[in-house]
Amino acid sequence: DGERVQDSHPVKASTKKSSKKISNLTNLTKPGSHFKRQRRLTSEVWVNYEFLDEPDENGNLLCKCKKCGTTYNADSKNGTGNLKRHVQNCKRRYYLDVGQMIIDSSSSGSLQNRLPSINADIFRELVASAIVRHDLPFQFAEYDGIRKCFSYLHPDVKVVSRNTLKADILKMYRREKSNLREYITAISSRISLTSDCWSSITTDGYISLTAHFIDNHWTLQKRILNFRFLPPPHSDVHMSDEVCSMLKEWGIQNKIMSITLDNASSNDVFADVVKSELDLICGGDYFHVRCCAHILNLVVQDGLKEIDDTVIKVRESVKYCKGSQARRQRFLTSVAHAELDNARGLRQDVPTRWNSTYLMLESVLYYKKAFIHFLKSDANYIHYPTTDEWVRIEKIFRFLKVFYDVTKVFSGTLYSTTNMYFPNVLKVRLLLKEEMGSTNKFMNKMANKMYENFSKYWANFSTIMAVAVVLDPRFKFQFVEWAYKRVYGEFEFESELSKFKDKFNTLYDAYYHEFAVVPSTSHSHTSNNKSRQRGVVNVDPVCDEFMTVNFLYCSKLLFYFIFINLQLQ
Repeated sequence: DGERVQDSHPVKASTKKSSKKISNLTNLTKPGSHFKRQRRLTSEVWVNYEFLDEPDENGNLLCKCKKCGTTYNADSKNGTGNLKRHVQNCKRRYYLDVGQMIIDSSSSGSLQNRLPSINADIFRELVASAIVRHDLPFQFAEYDGIRKCFSYLHPDVKVVSRNTLKADILKMYRREKSNLREYITAISSRISLTSDCWSSITTDGYISLTAHFIDNHWTLQKRILNFRFLPPPHSDVHMSDEVCSMLKEWGIQNKIMSITLDNASSNDVFADVVKSELDLICGGDYFHVRCCAHILNLVVQDGLKEIDDTVIKVRESVKYCKGSQARRQRFLTSVAHAELDNARGLRQDVPTRWNSTYLMLESVLYYKKAFIHFLKSDANYIHYPTTDEWVRIEKIFRFLKVFYDVTKVFSGTLYSTTNMYFPNVLKVRLLLKEEMGSTNKFMNKMANKMYENFSKYWANFSTIMAVAVVLDPRFKFQFVEWAYKRVYGEFEFESELSKFKDKFNTLYDAYYHEFAVVPSTSHSHTSNNKSRQRGVVNVDPVCDEFMTVNFLYCSKLLFYFIFINLQLQ
């Protein structure tokens, strides 16, 4: 009978009591016989379930979900409400299923897949985050291809317009800004700032402000606070007003330690105006810090203005080898003959960027054997350096390598660079002093020109850089003493070192009074706090003497290795 559903289930023998409880079964017979349902199953939910061969312990008919295997009572008197609720919440039904599509077609008239409900707010948040993260236009959500893609993933998705997305992103910005303001005002440390200005292609001015600080878990953090349009005029006073308004907006005007700027002359006035508006430690003596990488860039650029003829010959060699496809292929053949890696490639420099000149010299020295073979295979190649010129190229390369390595150290973003300034700048100063006595006229002239500009910046360097070296357990105070002796000589270094000690003690006292814990009323606790001022602690005199002697011995050994390293470089 097409109108009747037959279920063939072998059933075990049961008692009369059990058979009475199966209300929707008839003709239960002896073991091995079949039972059949007398009326039609009309509910759509039965497509998702299959009946079990055996009833439960009470004789009730059971069914199980085809997807997850969960069993339910299939007796007609219990209804199908719990079965429908399971179909909606079954975790294993989130994919295309022909049976489910047939169920949905009865109500909507079309075949469609049943998917979990979508949260419109979360979807809009994800789209807005994607636009911000990947720098997409607001019109991205209105592209036909994107809308079709979203509709395919879920038919109920509601794609918003670009104006709605813009409002969502602004709402997200205000929320994140509020969270960041609460976070940054709750930290106990002071905040160091970096700031810079740019001009776009359309000559619009922009200013940025970045905060660097140590959080309450002693982890180095960096947050971009502002990147905003800077209307004209771009004067010192106007820029200082903008920065002060930013700091007050974030509520950190009383938590600032320093600000790092490039070496433009206008920044001196800018820093002085901002300093007068803030509550700074030590009266703002350590507020203005000059960008170390920018200093090195200016020093090297001044020295390389009158470039050596050997470097010009190297530049022409690179241009010649990369001038045509045929010459490139011949050079690659020479590289293969010399058994070198052709993946590194020749670097052509930009005359206005000294680091590109360094990278060009590095690549040419690596392919030196290839150039020798290239000279034999190409009769038109006339820019090959002589033996003496190769020696000069290596010397210039080693000279620039020091500046390149130091600049890379100063450009780090995942670690603190303050404690690395003093030893690296000292390395540069000793290198310039050495090359000033060189017999090579070009190196001597370049070193003298660099040293002239370097001395100007050295005189204005921030003492906080030397303080960071003292706090670094690898160097401590002995390194500053040794460095001052090398820089100022035996007669002047004591007076300069004495000035540094006074500034160091003043800075320590300022931090002590700002962050010192209020002592307890207990007499023993008060006396203990007094003994800890300026780092004084109660220790055994013999132990203290041993530690002092041992530390001085280790320090002298460490500085000896540093001295040897500087001499070798």
